[in-house]
Amino acid sequence: MTTRRQLIQSAAAVGVLGLGNLPSFAQTRVETLRIIVGFPPGGTTDAFARRIGDKLRGTYANTVVIDNKPGAGGQLGVMTLKSAPADGAHILYSPASMLTIYPHSYSKLNYAQSDLAPLGMGHSTDHAFVVGPAVPESVKNLKDFIDWARANPGRASIGNPAAGSMPHLLAGRLAMLGNFQITNVPFPGSGPAIPQVLGGQLAGMSSPLGDWVQHHRGGKIRILATSGPERSPYTPDVATYREQGYGELMVREWFGFFAPAGVSDAVRDSLNGALRAAMSQQDIRDFVTPLAAYIESSTSAEHVRRLGVDSEMARRLVTALGFKADS
Repeated sequence: MTTRRQLIQSAAAVGVLGLGNLPSFAQTRVETLRIIVGFPPGGTTDAFARRIGDKLRGTYANTVVIDNKPGAGGQLGVMTLKSAPADGAHILYSPASMLTIYPHSYSKLNYAQSDLAPLGMGHSTDHAFVVGPAVPESVKNLKDFIDWARANPGRASIGNPAAGSMPHLLAGRLAMLGNFQITNVPFPGSGPAIPQVLGGQLAGMSSPLGDWVQHHRGGKIRILATSGPERSPYTPDVATYREQGYGELMVREWFGFFAPAGVSDAVRDSLNGALRAAMSQQDIRDFVTPLAAYIESSTSAEHVRRLGVDSEMARRLVTALGFKADS
């Protein structure tokens, strides 16, 4: 029997792949490093950026400032970085969605991918498709849920943390592929929706896996699928979308660091090395464990490749659903 300790050790092993053989990097230093976050203080994006900032203080920069720029679903943070000098003293930490989904779901954006230079990824998360007490206990997997939804039209209300978010797109595309109807119910983040799933007001939800691990272990909800390329070590009893015949829905959503376009290769390499060194430390790995997340340390080149792959996936999902965020 797999113990919780073994699960956490396994998750740490997954998360730190690639952290060995860290590149050497020039000891570039700046007086003040400004890390822009397009969300308010207190959320996961902000908290992770602050922890990394603490590691960079005294090594890459004498002073590190977290500059919260909430607004327009993370767009304001991207636009703030776009206008910043490419001097190695201004970087952004952001979910992928602002650069993978938004270019396809908004008819007009005030930025483009080419305005930013990927520095490397930070952490990532799988998404979960969850049902609560509003759905019969006999529903244990996606096939069961699809059969139930077809037999009970109008009852498959599925929450998501934001209209146009990756969880929203995944649930919508699942309904299309499975030929059943759901009612997508967007919320301003996962927090307000979780009690409604637990209380039976919503049939279920599509949102980050970390929202649900403890409730799943406690038997309060059932996770029917996860979106990663393999089963999550946090929920090894749950089959992935791909295992259940929906490989199109395989995604591990990442958060990444960016500099303004035009940053020099030397500064970019120095920042990447400093970030990867920070993320190799145990307390950073410990921080993501309760979130059922992974450290995604990468080179800048790997980050560029991942951005391209996930942008194409987002384009296919948005196109298939015909979703427009500003319609």
